[in-house]
Amino acid sequence: MTTHIFVSLPVNDLKKSIQFYESLGFQQNPHFTTEDAASFSIDETIHVMLSTHDKFKELTPKEIANPNIVCHSLISLSLASREEVDAIVSKAITAGGSRAHEPEDYGFMYQYGFYDLDGHGWGVFWMDPAAMKQGSES
Repeated sequence: MTTHIFVSLPVNDLKKSIQFYESLGFQQNPHFTTEDAASFSIDETIHVMLSTHDKFKELTPKEIANPNIVCHSLISLSLASREEVDAIVSKAITAGGSRAHEPEDYGFMYQYGFYDLDGHGWGVFWMDPAAMKQGSES
């Protein structure tokens, strides 16, 4: 069985968040989308579930952190090229998100980041495949 990752995020305005994630090119999954939640596939094994705060409270007894005030997590995605990294950050900013930091170029790795409409932090990066292979052999 293939392992999948599902990231659940509470959002303030589900309709606006759906538009935001669609603008990034994520594919909405209608089978898991309701009036209080929406599911998106980033690829075959990575998925994001957006939930209204009321729906998200069904998942945990803990208080929902406000990501505009505290950092509760950072979500990182590897992409195929520097251009894809720049493109998704540009799309996020155009759709109402904000830049998390300036691009960082380490030669073997290029990273950038954005915050979505609710302040959830996304780091996107490209790493030279040869550098990744070297790292796994150490």
